[in-house]
Order: sequence, then C-alpha cells, then structure tokens
Amino acid sequence: MFKITPVQDKEKQKELCKECGVKYRADAFAYVMFDIDSGEIMGMSQFEIGKLGYIFDLKEAGERGDFEAMFILARQTMNFIDLCGAHICEATSDAADERLLLAIGFKKSDGKFTCDMTGMFDGHCSGDKLKLD
Repeated sequence: MFKITPVQDKEKQKELCKECGVKYRADAFAYVMFDIDSGEIMGMSQFEIGKLGYIFDLKEAGERGDFEAMFILARQTMNFIDLCGAHICEATSDAADERLLLAIGFKKSDGKFTCDMTGMFDGHCSGDKLKLD
C-alpha cells in the first residue's frame, strides 16, 4: 500500500529530487509517493501549471520498478493539473519512461509528448470523449 501527498517543504523536495535522480526545480509543484508500511520513498513528480500543464519528472526512487504505482502517481499529477484549469499537458521524453507516458494518455509528436485531459477525470466511464487510435 502506498500514499501520494503534495510536497510543501522545498528542502524536502530537494532531498526527494536527489533520491530520485532528478534536477530540483524550486518553482515546480511536487508530489511524493511512499510505502505506507516502511515509509520508503517510491517515486515523485515535479510539474508546473500555467496556460498548459507541464510535467518535468515522473521518476521512481531507485530500481523499484512498480509500473502500476507510477501510473497512479502520474494520473494523480495530471488530475491536479486538470482541476487547476490546464486541460492540455506536455512532457519531454526524459520526463518519464516512454511506456508510462503513453499508458497515461500522452501522444508522441515531434519528440515531445502532449495529452488533452479534457473529460479524462470527469467520472464518465464510457470513453465517449476520449479519442482512441
């Protein structure tokens, strides 16, 4: 079992970045995912919200390899961005594993990844608003 929480303390965010092997971004929002039983860090995300959402990092801590947990962290990050009013999100190919980016809804074009989150988190399961290729 794991828990995902926002990182409020910038010094803590800096430590998490080091543990996950990513560049610390002082102006970015961050989420941390940790194992509830052990307290061990599993991964983190760093992102910004403007006219668009932008995900800088969706990275695991170490070599844990829990794809499903990273999927949930990524979707939580995207949901927050969407709730803040930025319905389009971008990421570079080094933000996360390409397989993860594609699984969470990003499309690859010209070396960058873009996701239209319109309707993605509105609670409808029919998929009517999603365009599947």
